[in-house]
Amino acid sequence: MADTATTASAAAASAANASTDAPPFQLGKPRFQQTSFFGRFRHFLDIIDPRTLFVTERRLREAVQLLEDYKHGTLHPGVTNEQLWSAQKIKQAILHPDTNEKIFMPFRMSGYIPFGTPIVVGLLLPNQTLASTVFWQWLNQSHNACVNYANRNATKVGLNVLVQKANKFTPATRLLVQRFVPFPAVASANICNVVLMRYGELEEGIDVLDGDGNLVGSSKIAARHALLETALTRVVLPMPILVLPPIVMSMLEKTALLQARPRLLLPVQSLVCLAAFGLALPLAISLFPQMSEIETSQLEPEIAQATSSRTVVYNKGL
Repeated sequence: MADTATTASAAAASAANASTDAPPFQLGKPRFQQTSFFGRFRHFLDIIDPRTLFVTERRLREAVQLLEDYKHGTLHPGVTNEQLWSAQKIKQAILHPDTNEKIFMPFRMSGYIPFGTPIVVGLLLPNQTLASTVFWQWLNQSHNACVNYANRNATKVGLNVLVQKANKFTPATRLLVQRFVPFPAVASANICNVVLMRYGELEEGIDVLDGDGNLVGSSKIAARHALLETALTRVVLPMPILVLPPIVMSMLEKTALLQARPRLLLPVQSLVCLAAFGLALPLAISLFPQMSEIETSQLEPEIAQATSSRTVVYNKGL
């Protein structure tokens, strides 16, 4: 009955979209193809769109209701595919896909850049003390822990000290190397962070679904794949953020403008970090689809025997 209602809604939406460029709406499916990196990149640009942070409670309810109307075949005449895709974008950016509960704003993927940029600026401040390094790493990992937990499937501080004691480096080289210290610290801590915050998935497994969206079972092997994919994105994520700004700033600091106006250093570095952050996040999370696919032959025997599908899908989380 639900399939018939959805088909009726699809036909109604199609009739209202004869003159639009939006693709036919598919409930619960990405708007862009997930088989290519560009398609995933474009999909996650919607997920991390900071404009969704300003969606009102009323607008969210309207978006959810519109999708419910589509699901049950009760759409009002004239609703377009673009409106349906927009409603789904709002829902996916704000509500957890498994629990349908609202994610706290600073811990949404759409809030990761606005709320995380000040922390990145702090991590890249030059000539940091041991205490300041510990503080910024603690703040960064606390934020990451909350983001990892909120988007689940339902450091080497001594490096700075070693660099400071490396007498073979010139002062300029020592400063440049110090600026790269946060990357290995953050990357390694990010991996630990993901595993610690989502360890329950390894213990209990995660749901795997067949091609029709039917629950096949709970798989610990799929959970390991999900955590591995997420951990890899957390290694790639800090690369542009913590590697590009030091290189760019080392060049900008030699310009006459910044040498004559050193007070501009922090604002300029903040803008460079913001640009790197805006590039890094969609690049990193686009490495794998959110709904990943795995062959049943790679999973537990009871999972393989419970379905005739050659492959199943699981939500790897963000």
